[in-house]
Amino acid sequence: MKASKFTEAQKAFILKQGEQGTPVAEICRKAGISQATYFNWKKKYGGLLPDEMRRLKVLEDEIIRLKKIVANLTLDREMLQDVIRRKL
Repeated sequence: MKASKFTEAQKAFILKQGEQGTPVAEICRKAGISQATYFNWKKKYGGLLPDEMRRLKVLEDEIIRLKKIVANLTLDREMLQDVIRRKL
């Protein structure tokens, strides 16, 4: 996935402008983002502070890493069980 060129603080500032009543089209034009990006950010980060956004990103990365570990261990287990079945 491509890394965002916006920091968590910039994203929070952009979303805060929308909460204050600035039209979404104007916010997106000034920030150089699409409306779809704005609404995706709003869905994902709505109401979060920049440090909470950073923490969310760290946790999401940790979840991805742990899922890969579980997948590898499951594959190893299946291979070992297959070897045991063949020997019997």
